[in-house]
Amino acid sequence: MFSKKPGVKNTIDSLIGVTTRIEGNVHFVGGLRIDGQVLGNVIANPDESSMLVISEQAQVKGEIVANHLVVNGTIEGPVFAGELLELQPKARVSGNVRYKALEMHHGAIVEGTLTHIEEEGERHGLKLAANNG
Repeated sequence: MFSKKPGVKNTIDSLIGVTTRIEGNVHFVGGLRIDGQVLGNVIANPDESSMLVISEQAQVKGEIVANHLVVNGTIEGPVFAGELLELQPKARVSGNVRYKALEMHHGAIVEGTLTHIEEEGERHGLKLAANNG
């Protein structure tokens, strides 16, 4: 019935609750859901499959890096989705966005550039140099 996308983790391991405010960077592995406020970068381990959910109540002021990113809240800062970016109806992003695949619902707003990532080796906005022997 549901097809699992390769390389995309679909479980949430950790939660930042609606009454929680974090000042500082958050580094995670696996799945993370943010319902509260983060004033800092939210960065997934680039060597692991990751899923980040920014709920309708959530606010993040900082850089976001994850493989699979679902946004229905507010982000102020650059966004990098290494596999899939889902912008749900109440998503508000102020910052440049880099993604491999994009799903954008009616009502979502992006104030910044949307840039498609084409190269498999590109991570976090950097291209890996080819070995020229």
